[in-house]
Amino acid sequence: MAKRGGYGGQMSAGNMKNLMKQAQKMQAQMAEQQQKLEETLFEASAGGGAVRISMTGKREIKSLTIDPEAVDPEEVEDLQDMIVAAFNEALAKVDAETAAQFGKMTGGLGGGMGMF
Repeated sequence: MAKRGGYGGQMSAGNMKNLMKQAQKMQAQMAEQQQKLEETLFEASAGGGAVRISMTGKREIKSLTIDPEAVDPEEVEDLQDMIVAAFNEALAKVDAETAAQFGKMTGGLGGGMGMF
């Protein structure tokens, strides 16, 4: 007669408690890491530094600096493109750091368990 289940029987109460403790510890570590990430400042620039953006891990822009030499009324589109490029670069840095931090914690199990 073939055995049923992948573990060869029921999980003991002690093993279940240990598993729950490990899950709670990981959840606490992930919450702490999320808090640190949200407080981290990410900086990016475009146009050779003519436009600079500073943003938190929560994706909130803290500062936007535009070099006065980049402001030419006849080249507003270029300035807009630089702002968009700097913003997108800052977002990419936030995303990369988020993936790196939570990838380490979950061992590649698919992200932040609903945190994102």
